[in-house]
Amino acid sequence: MIIVLIILILLFIITGFITGNFLFNLALNPKSSKSMIFNGEIDEEKELMKIENEKWLNKNAKDVYISNKEINLHSYEVKNEKESKIWVIAVHGYTDSAFFMVNSAKMFLNYGYNVLMPDLRAHGKSDGKYIGMGWLDRLDLMCWIDYLIATYGNIKIILYGISMGAATVMMISGEKLPSNVRMVIEDCGYTSVWEEFAGKLKTLFHMPAFPALYNANLITKIRAGYSLKKASAIKQIKKSKLPTLFIHGDQDKFVPFYMLDKLYKSANCKKEKLIIKNAGHAEAQWIEPEKYWHTVRKFIKKYIY
Repeated sequence: MIIVLIILILLFIITGFITGNFLFNLALNPKSSKSMIFNGEIDEEKELMKIENEKWLNKNAKDVYISNKEINLHSYEVKNEKESKIWVIAVHGYTDSAFFMVNSAKMFLNYGYNVLMPDLRAHGKSDGKYIGMGWLDRLDLMCWIDYLIATYGNIKIILYGISMGAATVMMISGEKLPSNVRMVIEDCGYTSVWEEFAGKLKTLFHMPAFPALYNANLITKIRAGYSLKKASAIKQIKKSKLPTLFIHGDQDKFVPFYMLDKLYKSANCKKEKLIIKNAGHAEAQWIEPEKYWHTVRKFIKKYIY
């Protein structure tokens, strides 16, 4: 009986390790296929956009590299002709790169601002073995803030992000930041990595969080050096004093729409929210561009003092 019990325990541990490792690689290893997460869809328009945006960046942007003492990080830097003292750090989403922030960058440039578009770790031209889901990226973003201040002096900084980039700017908002950082604009960010992953586990595999996600969390701690439970935008936003604009499409299934209200209610800062009807994940600025950018610009003018 004792031998049988030992065998069962060993099988449970081995199965847990295999499951946890599978989920870790699926979600956080940039080299693994993400087709299962995105339902195998190949967005041809997105690929064409990437090509066009790459051309635009090669023509208009400067490559910038810095080190966070562990890895090298890359950004595209675009200065406005008016030599503005306002900088927007525009942060891309999960498995994307700075290529997909070009439309936003063009709008901010039209408003007279400068734009820095980082490639998050393990994305684009930045180094990194594993995806940081915003939690490790918040620390990298602090390096970019320091870079801008050291390079351009007394400037004003706007943090803007979409999807995982939105989670990143919310996660950094709870840290002690220079007074140069004036506000946060987040578009379809998740409440926490744990809640986002638990939701995906349920929809993709019809599995509860226990024990699979707990196993994946252990693997993440060992291999990537951070906890999925600690990677929380909602906990960070509670500590933030930065004015924050929350944006979400009401048809978002990838980062569920209900997360908007949870984040908004948790924020103790000056805040506004914008809901775009009939917009799926990261579609808000495309579904109602006039309303989207009018709200963004009005918010900036209100809090850029």
